[in-house]
Amino acid sequence: MSELEEAWALALSEAEARARETGQLDLSAYLALRTANDFSRTVGADWLINTFKSVATEANQDGASIQTTLQENHHFKDGNATMVGPQLNLENGVRKLSIEVGWPRRPRDGFIRGGGLACANVKHLGRKLTNEELRLILDPEGTPRWIVQENERDFREIHEDDLRRHVAILLNQDPRNHTKFRVR
Repeated sequence: MSELEEAWALALSEAEARARETGQLDLSAYLALRTANDFSRTVGADWLINTFKSVATEANQDGASIQTTLQENHHFKDGNATMVGPQLNLENGVRKLSIEVGWPRRPRDGFIRGGGLACANVKHLGRKLTNEELRLILDPEGTPRWIVQENERDFREIHEDDLRRHVAILLNQDPRNHTKFRVR
């Protein structure tokens, strides 16, 4: 978390406490929800980025040569909305896997299509059919979960195995057999 993000979290917490003390319960409830949602967004984004980095490190330990770069405060479009968050690039020779995670930060940035707290794009350069658009939702227990929309009604949850499949594609390996990376 950056110093600005820490200052923002502290300011929100103080504003929520002041609203509660002055009897502005609606404002207090809104600020508490905002704080909880920001925490879920941060946890979800960190999990996605750190798990991809961990899988890439494991592949490198098995002999791959994946180069990683991380850019904070990356801006990208989701429909008409602007998302802001980290972007992780994994490169293996001429192949590239880009993971961008974000959510609207200002009212003019818009909103996330299909609901959710955050969105992410997993993109393989030149392999559009393997790309995925993810949404961060809260399950009924309030736990953040990354999902990918299969069609209008169905979605599936994203797990570490799905991220391993993307790294296997980056390494030009069979994505169905990605439990152990093999360097060719």
